[in-house]
Amino acid sequence: MIGYVCKYTPVEIIKAFDEEVSRIDPEIKTYEKAEGLTHPNMCSFMKGTLEDILQKNIDEVVLVNCCDSIRRLAEILKNKVKFLHVIDLPRKINESACNLFYAELLEFIRAYEEYKGKKFDQDRFKNILKEHKAKIYDSNECIAVLGARFRDDVIKNIGKRCNINVINLTCTGEHRLSNIMQRNDLIFNYASAIMNSYPCMRMTADRLAFLKNYNLKGIIYNTVKFCDFYSYEYASLKNFLNVPILKIETDYLDFDSGQILNRVDAFLESVGVRKIEVQVKNRGYFMGIDSGSTSTNAVILDQDKNIVSYSILPTGAKALDSAWEAYRIALEKANLRREDISCVVSTGYGRISIPFSDKSVTEITCHGKGAFYLDSGVRTIIDIGGQDSKVIRLDDCGNVVDFVMNDKCSAGTGRFLDVMARVLQVPIEDMAEVVRDFKEDITITSMCTVFAESEVISLIAQNKDKRDIIRGLNRSVASKVASLLGRVGKRAKYMMTGGVAKNNGVVYEIENKIQEKIIIPFEPQIVGALGAALIAAGEND
Repeated sequence: MIGYVCKYTPVEIIKAFDEEVSRIDPEIKTYEKAEGLTHPNMCSFMKGTLEDILQKNIDEVVLVNCCDSIRRLAEILKNKVKFLHVIDLPRKINESACNLFYAELLEFIRAYEEYKGKKFDQDRFKNILKEHKAKIYDSNECIAVLGARFRDDVIKNIGKRCNINVINLTCTGEHRLSNIMQRNDLIFNYASAIMNSYPCMRMTADRLAFLKNYNLKGIIYNTVKFCDFYSYEYASLKNFLNVPILKIETDYLDFDSGQILNRVDAFLESVGVRKIEVQVKNRGYFMGIDSGSTSTNAVILDQDKNIVSYSILPTGAKALDSAWEAYRIALEKANLRREDISCVVSTGYGRISIPFSDKSVTEITCHGKGAFYLDSGVRTIIDIGGQDSKVIRLDDCGNVVDFVMNDKCSAGTGRFLDVMARVLQVPIEDMAEVVRDFKEDITITSMCTVFAESEVISLIAQNKDKRDIIRGLNRSVASKVASLLGRVGKRAKYMMTGGVAKNNGVVYEIENKIQEKIIIPFEPQIVGALGAALIAAGEND
């Protein structure tokens, strides 16, 4: 079997040798072997590909020298596989480039004939090309997936969550060989067709013009950790396309993580293509369950959308047990039975694991619904929970129009403050104090919880005042929030939700940062569950 990674690989030529060919899509959990052969800051896709080749013992590999990381991969593989061939890819799309690429394909055929000891089958190659069906443009609305490659199963998963077409325009996607030229030399025709496919972003070609062929409802843009190319293109798309864009970052270890799927679901909901279908009865009561990382919350509404009861309790070792208990307590407070509840909508990271839920919706949408219900003037929501922090922008009708999340690191979250309270050996309540009469202006410089912990330990060793350290920690959380606000733009009114909204010290420091007052709901932890209950009651109808 020959493994390859790039869409410019002559797959059909390899098949004409009657060889099995497989695109390498890393499905790995660690870089155990690759880390010993590469620098820690090398492209995560390259490391994932290397790990996959070594784990699966792939002994024949064809690469295209599309970037420095792939060239480095070729150097590492030289003495580790039986056959390795690197195809030189031109950067322009014109007749000269086609001639150069044609010569590269002829050289590959010669090299593989020599390695295998058998001739290239021209007739078989011709039949393989006849079976190829060109991709036809679809004029219907669609979501485009751009940037770094996704695995096929991830693309399919996005398609299942979306009620319009999802097109894959990454380097593994549609429009390969979409236009085969007619010329006597079949291999030259083939080389020209590959070169004239939807261009790799490393080509000097107008990819923006190509996107105008589609009726885009939104774009999901994937970036690879430690690769600047994708970030540059994302910035260009953001500036020149008037289309909602979700930027995510993956390292090929976390495609199926809750954070990634959470962002995708929230984006599809915000652009209105993840339809929330709930069977709503006209009468009865409606419940929302927010299964979060640190707390599980439930809200019950009556048919007039008044809050009847709510419950808040810590999420234990089993999220489902906590959800059942929150459900039970909310029913008990309202003096209701299970059969009185017409519909249950779940949200939060544990939303898909709640069997008594009729529908699951992301907390992005639910926090938007809940906050707008509490104050229709709110346009920006700051939500800081135990596991992540997020900023959500609403339009004048309360719909989510943009959001950003900090979900790769616990810095700036409730978990961060819990860790620091333990290091300082103070109750978490002490972290919530507003410190105005500080002795020393301490800045916590580390952007990572682990490093910040070390920094705090060092400050303790220097006999710094604990109140000054607490103020510095609260300011560091406020700085994280200000950074997120800078990415979506500031717009009053502001509301803060989540457990950290009860921390007066953090709220005070955020207000100082943004020079705006922040609305704190009567119970900031239930806003997500409230939004879920509103959806259960037919808020989307």
